[in-house]
Amino acid sequence: MSRLQAFVSVFFLAAGCASLPNAHAAATSFTLEQALSYPFPQGLTAAPEGDRIAWIVNRSGARNVWIAQAPKFAPRQVTRFAGDDGQEITQLTFSPDGKMLLFVRGGDHDANWPVKNPPDAASSPLEPKVMLWVVDQDAGSARELVEGDAPAISATGELAYLKDDQVWTAPLAAAAKDKPQRLFFDRGKDADLRWSPDGKRLAFVSNRDDHAFIGVFTNATTPIQFLAPSTGIDGSPRWSPDGKRIAFTRQGGKGGAPQPILALTPQPWSIWIADAGSGQAHAVWKSPDTLVGSYPQTQGEANLHWADGASRLIFLSTVDGWPHLYSIGSDGDAPLLLTPGEFMVEDVVMAPDRRSLIYSANTGTTKDDDDRRHLFRVPVDRAQPHALTAGTDIHTSPVATGNTIAYIDAGAQRPPLVAVMAASGAQQRVLQAESIPQDYPSAQFVIPQAVSFKAADGTPVHGQLFRRADARGNQPGVIFVHGGPPRQMLLGWHYMDYYSNSYAVNQYLAAHGFTVLSVNYRLGIGYGFAFHNPPHWGPTGASEYQDVVAGAKFLQQVQGVDPARIGIWGGSYGGYLTALALARNSDIFKAGVDLHGIHDWSRIMDDIATFNPLTRYEQGDYKEAMKVAWESSPDADMDKWQSPVLLIQGDDDRNVHFFQTADVVPRLREHGVPFEEMVIPDEIHGFLRHAAWRKADAATVDFLQRKLGVAPHAGP
Repeated sequence: MSRLQAFVSVFFLAAGCASLPNAHAAATSFTLEQALSYPFPQGLTAAPEGDRIAWIVNRSGARNVWIAQAPKFAPRQVTRFAGDDGQEITQLTFSPDGKMLLFVRGGDHDANWPVKNPPDAASSPLEPKVMLWVVDQDAGSARELVEGDAPAISATGELAYLKDDQVWTAPLAAAAKDKPQRLFFDRGKDADLRWSPDGKRLAFVSNRDDHAFIGVFTNATTPIQFLAPSTGIDGSPRWSPDGKRIAFTRQGGKGGAPQPILALTPQPWSIWIADAGSGQAHAVWKSPDTLVGSYPQTQGEANLHWADGASRLIFLSTVDGWPHLYSIGSDGDAPLLLTPGEFMVEDVVMAPDRRSLIYSANTGTTKDDDDRRHLFRVPVDRAQPHALTAGTDIHTSPVATGNTIAYIDAGAQRPPLVAVMAASGAQQRVLQAESIPQDYPSAQFVIPQAVSFKAADGTPVHGQLFRRADARGNQPGVIFVHGGPPRQMLLGWHYMDYYSNSYAVNQYLAAHGFTVLSVNYRLGIGYGFAFHNPPHWGPTGASEYQDVVAGAKFLQQVQGVDPARIGIWGGSYGGYLTALALARNSDIFKAGVDLHGIHDWSRIMDDIATFNPLTRYEQGDYKEAMKVAWESSPDADMDKWQSPVLLIQGDDDRNVHFFQTADVVPRLREHGVPFEEMVIPDEIHGFLRHAAWRKADAATVDFLQRKLGVAPHAGP
């Protein structure tokens, strides 16, 4: 794993075809608007005490907070925001006793937060702010509190939050007269606020560019204590339950000779424990200096937890080639693998008693579970995982409170809903089933089929095929490529809002004259470390592109698919692969929709290299890497690009800068490539407004219909 690859994981997320006879399947009755009308739950969280859960529901752009409490878990809406205003709700945060609930409204909490200039996706003449809100759970209402982000509430009810990369505090009581104030000064950019169990001290990460410290604040008269300061990058501070120790992770700093850009290099890390009184620390575990020993890049990264009182530590590592959970004594001993097997552990949460873990993984007893998620429980001291869920649904985002586990449950046809079950896995039930519109076309959605094929170099590749059983005649085929790139498309609704939108569009295409293949190309997650970290990827050679070509060739052989009418679409990294497909293989890909994709890797190489080549003598392989980056870009193959393309991007994109689209347009024009463009003013990478998604999705469908010869749906 290289820092270049980790950066890209954060950085994201033609002649016209002749009109051919429509190979439309049996008539369907739903519209694209109906397919996009599902409510989407996200941000599920649980109170440490009090048996309460909270989550966010995005309904056509109107985001609101809901809560539910044991034993009935009857959902109650506690905010009343209306309209598609593009204001996120994130960071749902309970107080330790569960009596207070805060959330953040506004901002861009994608890969590039926090930012000092919050997005204004609705083009409001009033500059938006990122604001903390507090919920009155009993009254079922909420009030605006203060400008800020990333709240943390102590056991004594003190609020800490971030503003301008510094730690602030403000009173929570509505009648309080105290004004917000900076809690303390720190020279770094602060993050990851963690109160001690007694609420008297605050641990935090002080980011200082090429290194980072763990700091501990006590009061205004006591100097900040930094734990075993070094040239390394420290993170993930975690208090022991008794408040006497702090565990944290350490990675190497940004010094030394330039690391190779074109080759994968190990990124070793270690786990440390510090005495919270003296600040002295020692390492209790160090990863091997190997590629598989590198710092994990999957959900939750290290997933560091204290367990079994304060006697054990839990962490995630890919040292056996898969993202798995390990347990180690807090005094240091050989790590115990808790979750053996060829599958990926993703969401991880500690049970309230700290003696077991609940996690999601792409394994189970059902065929093709490697393209699903199910929930499991495992003790912290032995490798005895127990399945809590099974079947063909997808179960993600578990949280635990009291004797209850809450999670997100989605099907192949039914959109995601919050669900609850007993800690044993019994009494599973979904909440808010009535929130799905009565006319929602779930029954008309296809159940995607798991397929696999091999790339030219022999790499096995997985995908999901969307094709109606009653499809007639020769249909055009469409390849869908996800973004990320550390993502995995599933045999059902996705747990991320960006890809739930893609899933709905693919379902619409499959119901209206297309056969769709979603390709899980290498660089994605779910199929092991080697698949997730291939050599010569992206700007270092685009090795993953051969998986896309293999998918197209597979699709060309599907019975009922017209091999001469293959299209492609995708966003972010999927936009890059879409553009690369059109540039390199217009003979295969006859049209494409490229949402906010990269077109010239070399334009961003200075940003993603592990050093600044303009300020040092040592150049490493920078010059060669620049050449390879250019050759791995769609722009480099413009002479071969013939197929028409639709370009879509918001001009406030903070992940893939807008110049990537602005740069490719004159090149397309110069080479006579038919193109259309849709620029959405003030929108970001993952569109904040439902109207923006609706507009982009409608344009995507229309473009593919026109260019691949499918008559538009005339629906109600």
